Amino acid sequence: MDTDAQLTERDPASDPVEGSGRRSRFARFRAVAAQLRYRPVTLFALCLAFLFLLSNFVVQPFLIPSTSMENTLQVGDRVLVNKLAYRFGATPQRGDVIVFDGTGSFVHRESGENPVTGLLRKAGAALGLARSDDTDYVKRVIGVGGDHVTCCDKRGRIKVNGVPVTEGYLHPGDAPSAVPFDIVVPKGRLWVMGDHRARSSDSRDHLGEAGGGTVPVDRVIGRADLISWPFDRWSTLTTPGDLARIPVPAGPHG
Repeated sequence: MDTDAQLTERDPASDPVEGSGRRSRFARFRAVAAQLRYRPVTLFALCLAFLFLLSNFVVQPFLIPSTSMENTLQVGDRVLVNKLAYRFGATPQRGDVIVFDGTGSFVHRESGENPVTGLLRKAGAALGLARSDDTDYVKRVIGVGGDHVTCCDKRGRIKVNGVPVTEGYLHPGDAPSAVPFDIVVPKGRLWVMGDHRARSSDSRDHLGEAGGGTVPVDRVIGRADLISWPFDRWSTLTTPGDLARIPVPAGPHG
């Protein structure tokens, strides 16, 4: 039996006519296998990079951590935050549900989080798998710069620029506010409140601080437009008609 001939047929050497430019079938197979081996890793890395870019500049999933916006938003909901909503000259409007950084308005301390833990948490938050920063809040805009916001009238309603507001989004059984207030919102700032007024730490809790409890517009991360998870709660977040129809203030005190 010609064993050498069989081995040569099984795995022929490089084509002598073409020289080193031609590889055996086994060598070509190994090259293709190596490409396939690393392709999933490359695709996974590209997908992650795309998601991080999307999260940082276009739309970010945000995990609802508390009951302050019930029943509009519930603990564990994921909302999609539109980061382009206020990028091209537009500003937050009354009734918008926004996510903002409360540093300097709601929070007056430095974060003591471990840098490595913080990095891992930020990565999870970018994918909607973990909570965002402790300084990030989700609230509803009740008053914008120049608005005169008061509480409460004889029927217990909040008034914006003298107009009583019917707040159909409030948590059942909640009053518009157990805390009376009367404030003219400074230009470039927002008066924000949670929909579950009895459980919300919002502008009312910071009345005696710098800014009177208002939030700078430039601290707004984006507008919450959609509940994306769980699937049975999939819905868009719209601006209530009453707040949208309020006229601009007539004078220094509305």
